Parts: sequence; C-alpha cells; structure tokens
Amino acid sequence: MPALPDDDLKDICGVTGPLWEQCRRARIFLTGGTGFFGTWLVESFLAANNRFGLNSSLTVLTRNPAAFLAQARHLSRETSLEFLEGDVRSFRFPRGPFDFVIHAAASASAKQSEEDPMEMFSTIVAGTERVLEFSRQSAARSVLFTSSGAVYGIQPPSISHICEEYQGAPDPLRAASVYGEAKRSAEQLCSINFKQHGLKTKIARCFAFVGPHLPLNAHFAIGNFMSDAMNHQDIQILGDGTPKRSYLYASDLMVWLWTILFMGTPCFAYNVGSEDALSILELAEVAVSALDPKLKISVRQQPEPGAQLQQYVPSTGRAKAQLGLKQRVDLRNAISKTAMWHGFQRCSDY
Repeated sequence: MPALPDDDLKDICGVTGPLWEQCRRARIFLTGGTGFFGTWLVESFLAANNRFGLNSSLTVLTRNPAAFLAQARHLSRETSLEFLEGDVRSFRFPRGPFDFVIHAAASASAKQSEEDPMEMFSTIVAGTERVLEFSRQSAARSVLFTSSGAVYGIQPPSISHICEEYQGAPDPLRAASVYGEAKRSAEQLCSINFKQHGLKTKIARCFAFVGPHLPLNAHFAIGNFMSDAMNHQDIQILGDGTPKRSYLYASDLMVWLWTILFMGTPCFAYNVGSEDALSILELAEVAVSALDPKLKISVRQQPEPGAQLQQYVPSTGRAKAQLGLKQRVDLRNAISKTAMWHGFQRCSDY
C-alpha cells in the first residue's frame, strides 16, 4: 500500500496551516484510523506534524494494528504514531489527557447492513457512547464525529441539495435504514454529552467521496466504474443511470474535517461533500473520459415513467459561510489522481 500522494499532503498542509498551531504538543486519539477516512487522517496529521514541527502524537484505535502496518509499511517507523488494539465498543482507555478526539470508526458497508444490521447498529451507537466516555475522561478540548448524510433519509426529488435544517429521517421500520438510524442515535449522544458535560463535539455529515484507499470492488459506483475503466473494460450500468450523486476528493475532505475539528461550532452539524451533482450515467462518462475514452457505456434498464428521482447531494452553504470551506479538486481530476495512485497509466493514444 503506497503512501498518499505527496502533492495532496502538501496541499492539505498549505490550506490548513494556520489551524495547526492549536495542535502544538497535542495528543490526538483516532478511531477508525485504518479505513478510507482514517488512513487519510493519519497521513495528513503526520505531514502537518513534520512540516510545522508540532511535536504532537496520534494514537490510533484499530482491531488489528499488525495487519494494517504490514500493508502500510511506510508508517511503521513514525515515532509520533502509536496503535491501540481493541474494539471501539470496549477498548481500554489509554492513560493521560488527550487534546483532540476524532471518532471515524464504522464503515458504510452495504453487505454488513444487509447481513448483520445489529452488529452495525451496535458498533456505531455503542462505539460512539464509549468514545464520548473516553473523551470526557481524557478532558478532550474538541471531538469530531464523522456522521453521514444518511441521517436525512430519502432526499425528496423537490430538493436538489439537502441542507442541515432538513427534518427528514430514515424509515426506522426498514432494516436497510440501520446505518442512517445508528448515525442519528450517535448524533443524539453527542448532543446529550454537550448539554450535560460540556463536551465540545463537532459533527461532520459526510456524503460521497473519491480518492486513494476508496475500495474499488465494494458497492460504490464510482469505484466500480474506475475499476472497469482502469482494466479497459466497457462499463455496464445495472440500473437506469438516473440517480444523482456528487463526489468530493479526499484531500478536500481532509481540509474540511480538520477545519471542522479545530474551528467548528460545538454540537453543530456540517454537511461535507460536493455540490456538483451528476447522474450515475454522467459519472460513468466522466470516468471513461478521464481513464479510457475508447470504452463504451451501456445502461441495462430504462427509466420508469413517473418514478421518483433518487438523489444524494448536500448543500454545503453552512460550511462555506462559517468556515470558508469549498471544493477545490474537480471530479475528473480526482478520478485521474486516484487511478494514478493505483498505478494506472493512461495510454498516450487515448
């Protein structure tokens, strides 16, 4: 597993530079540090720690540190990085105070949601309760919880970009709603801890992303399309290609998450994502254009007349207005950068 692109890490540090001063000689605790979000958080912290001479440390909770370090060998000699083995629901608390806590555990696994929804619900809710207890005990100055746009439930077709004030919710009687319902419950725990204990938890409601470490063989359409295009295989869309999504590149994601941790308002939610909506068919077209324009795209189903448009696109006005955040990497470039990290080289005659 190669290191993240150096230009991305430099870019993250360049944009967030002034924020890191409050992290000087700090201790940070991170859950979910070996997943897509977590790996980016680890490497961007290390980049900032080295660049700005912060003399800070990062403790990462994971179930299997040895397995992760066997893949990420470039991290094995980092003296400011240590791992704590354990389950997010029952981990032993490391000693001493921690200045910042980032709770990024619990993946949006469609397979787990279908096959073991109780385990998913428990990991998210009980895990958040445990992390908040640890944050209180360690006297954390600020806590970041990575929630999800799934807390809004189904986005109405009349709303092109869903904002934080929207009062919709997942259907609690659908097992498929477990991820969104669990994240909602976890946000409630954050609110209670702020009210009763003054724990300054900031909430990032994350939507869809692309970048190195995003699985290419999971249920994410963008990963599947990229995998096909990188292997020079025509893309087949199994549905009708009309659902709309938007994608933020991982380096932008890091800028947003670190900014929310350091500067966000406590007990406040910020949508995190791109506002540039496009259909699944348009997404496939961008992937083909970026990676292999000779490929063909086929759509298996035709849109049903009168069918409700499926959307998952955030409004990010709050993050823009309050924190000055914005998307800086366009989707085509994001796809190209991700493919290059995987070792893909576009042929010169494309």
